[in-house]
Amino acid sequence: MDSQKALQFVDGVWEQSILPQLVDYIKIPNKSPAFDKDWATAGHMHAAVRLISDWCKAQPIEGLTVEVHELPGRTPLIFMEIPGEGPDTVMLYGHLDKQPEMTGWLEGLGPWTPVRQGDKLYGRGGADDGYAAYAALTAIRALREQGGRHARCVVLIEGCEESGSYDLPFYIDALADRIGEVSLVVALDSGCGNYDQLWCTTSLRGLVAGTLRVDVLTEGVHSGDASGVVPSSFRIARQLLSRLEDEATGRIRKEFHAPIPKQRVQQAAACGKVLKDHMYRRFPWAGKTRPMTKELADVVLNRTWRPFLEVVGMDGLPSLERGGNVLRPFTTLKLSLRLPPTADPVAASARLAKLLTANPPYGAVVTFEPGPKSSGWNATALAPWLEQSCEKASRSSFGKGCTYMGEGGTIPFMAMLGAKFPNAQFMITGVLGPQSNAHGPNEFLHVSMAKKLTCCVAQVLEDHCARDRTAGAGKAAAKRPVKKAPAKKAAAAKKPLKKPLKKGRR
Repeated sequence: MDSQKALQFVDGVWEQSILPQLVDYIKIPNKSPAFDKDWATAGHMHAAVRLISDWCKAQPIEGLTVEVHELPGRTPLIFMEIPGEGPDTVMLYGHLDKQPEMTGWLEGLGPWTPVRQGDKLYGRGGADDGYAAYAALTAIRALREQGGRHARCVVLIEGCEESGSYDLPFYIDALADRIGEVSLVVALDSGCGNYDQLWCTTSLRGLVAGTLRVDVLTEGVHSGDASGVVPSSFRIARQLLSRLEDEATGRIRKEFHAPIPKQRVQQAAACGKVLKDHMYRRFPWAGKTRPMTKELADVVLNRTWRPFLEVVGMDGLPSLERGGNVLRPFTTLKLSLRLPPTADPVAASARLAKLLTANPPYGAVVTFEPGPKSSGWNATALAPWLEQSCEKASRSSFGKGCTYMGEGGTIPFMAMLGAKFPNAQFMITGVLGPQSNAHGPNEFLHVSMAKKLTCCVAQVLEDHCARDRTAGAGKAAAKRPVKKAPAKKAAAAKKPLKKPLKKGRR
């Protein structure tokens, strides 16, 4: 594949077709089900599905089929198939649901207000990761434009990743025969250390969430009358969190940690050398606030392999304008505990609940309601062909080599696929780089990064098809062509799901 021709083609598709689509996509307030209980009736989820699937159906890719599946009571899934060469299957993954609005957007910007400023397209969900379906099909087109070959491709775009992907296993099971045996997974929902080269994710942290509530009274009372007699529910909550977290250092109790592999420690040191103090300077610090550490390798390992806690929501406190001199009856905290990639989230959740609720101070009523639990993921050893392909792709598109780093976020789908396809190779990548601020205010998509990443995916697809398979399926099987699907695009496949659809295929 000629990388310059590919980049020229991809640039045209992005500017003329994809970016106008993303502008419309950002306008849709398609919050994930965890943040919009009425998503099914609100219509935003289905609007986003229609927007993306209609564009996909219109792409001039021979044999492409595009289907929308909706199991009863579950968020919809866009399922696409593209025939290819050889016996292998590549799975490309993304999601279309979004995090909630968040406050603090700059003047003129907003979560549902798409604004392009140079290389940045602001708005919720463009980079996390509404671009994924568009980039996946454009990578395939870029490769085919030059007569390049790729294996059969399956594209999955789900609707509840930001809620923990709890619907996805049902679709994976229902579509198992259609998906087949996957030898390469390309996920476009991760991050990058800078916008100057290709970044591949080696690990993802797990997540345990939950709601801690402390009740001390059945109703609020005058603080002048009760303080010093009735214990503060906030103080009790603070005491309980100290059982988990050292408030002076942020360190979490040792039983929530996991051993860090030697290779990941080495990669963390290498990332520190590449990114230097930008590892922590990239954040929007307030005043003279300092990072927890300036040891670069520790900065990487803290955000990728070590557990840390954040209180992401709070109830029971009135606003400043409404806060009177009242000793409040309760305090509720929404907790988010990031876990090491290899930690068991189910065991961690049970351990956390017991830790926070046992022997409550002053005999207060303390409850812990577990929230979503997501497994982390640690990549299998990188095959030589994939390592060489990522390096070549990065140098061809960016002019610099590929870099490997763990990510602090969670993509539940990766652990699921890692267990289902233990021999598959993984290219986990994305465009969420410095200041892109996914989930927060002023989220943006770095446009030129997305274009170059699209080209990198095309290169890896070509190299995957051309790799030496003697250790796996064998050269003879590799040369055996796959029967192509009918040329008519977007035709629904005839083989039904194992489970009935709620509204049929669209």
